Amino acid sequence: MKLYNYELSGNCYKLRLLMSFLGVDYETEAIDFYPGQKHKSPDFRQINPLGQLPAIEDNGLVLRDAQAILVYIASKYDADGTWYPAQDPALLGQVMQWLAFADGITATASAARLHDGLYYSHIDVEAARKGAHTLFRILDEHLFFAEDAGQAWICPSDQPTIADIACFPYIMLSEEGGINRMDYPAIRRWCDRFKRIPGFIVMPGIFPAGPAFEKPAA
Repeated sequence: MKLYNYELSGNCYKLRLLMSFLGVDYETEAIDFYPGQKHKSPDFRQINPLGQLPAIEDNGLVLRDAQAILVYIASKYDADGTWYPAQDPALLGQVMQWLAFADGITATASAARLHDGLYYSHIDVEAARKGAHTLFRILDEHLFFAEDAGQAWICPSDQPTIADIACFPYIMLSEEGGINRMDYPAIRRWCDRFKRIPGFIVMPGIFPAGPAFEKPAA
């Protein structure tokens, strides 16, 4: 499998995360997103006519869109069906619901990051930040009640799913777009749990988990 990759892209990172969790071998071809804008070049548009990252090639199949590629990789390479629970209609419906939610995070938190870090001046950054905070409040409340019910992940599964992968990167990178996470304690706890999944890898701006907190003995 070949991943057309940009190291600073949260959407490309989603795919690198899943392939690391699953132990999938792949190669990367670096695309100079900024400042080169190579994703808009005629050559790359032969791969993805939308001129967007990420994209993959796998045995002649070309796919674009991070969420679609997460579904493909999990369906093909996760024999246990943990990351993409296709045999459980109720759980799968919730996974797909949160994949759509992750697109909203990209449209807001990622947009604010593009404005602040890559000088995308046409973006209404205040609207993007406001939209991100709206989504973060929804997710934080959801995670709070999930924890109260004994659940650790976005969907009611004993294991994380691709819904967690889809939402994680641009939440973790949100402060690069001026979006503070201090008011979202359930999100911060979830981020810490996510970093402790075996096979977790980092990217620029996202660091390993710190030492696990242990309550002092009574």
